[in-house]
Amino acid sequence: MRTLACLSGLIALFSGLLPGCRFVNQSSFSIGDKVDSLNGVYVYYNGPVSHQAGRHLTKDGYNLGLKYQCVEFVKRYYFQFYGHRMPNSYGNASDFFNPALHDGELNKERGLVQFSNNSSEKPQVGDLLVFGATPINKYGHVAIVAGVFNDELEIIQQNPGKFGSSRERIGLKLKSGKWQLQSPRIRGWLRLPKN
Repeated sequence: MRTLACLSGLIALFSGLLPGCRFVNQSSFSIGDKVDSLNGVYVYYNGPVSHQAGRHLTKDGYNLGLKYQCVEFVKRYYFQFYGHRMPNSYGNASDFFNPALHDGELNKERGLVQFSNNSSEKPQVGDLLVFGATPINKYGHVAIVAGVFNDELEIIQQNPGKFGSSRERIGLKLKSGKWQLQSPRIRGWLRLPKN
């Protein structure tokens, strides 16, 4: 799916066939370079997926995560754009989704409402998308939904790998009244509670 998304992004770069899709191959950047942004919150290049550049804390000590891992971007996005502080400011990407919760319940560790990847609630721009662990990535992955279209959504992500893209498209289907993202790795999405 990642290869197809990157290929689609490359096609869009040259032909404009996918509006709003921006292919950013990160292989020409140095660690710490800005590669993309959403609502003024930057995505930084991390080099190899396992690279870490120290812990990123706010001025008052709130933990945003390890520079420039995927978790650091989504927590920094929620902190800078929404002013949201997660009650549990630690954990790997896969820890953001609590499998014990029912669809639409509050994930108290993150202070966000959690939806399963087969939910009656359609993903929205700004949702935090959670990918499960794999045999080659035991930590999982997280990203932010940057766009939602009829049959797909676009994510923005940090640390997709040395040759990955900061943007990726993922298929979206409505089947029997449930929204499904077309990737077996996606566990679900998180969203700020309504006031």
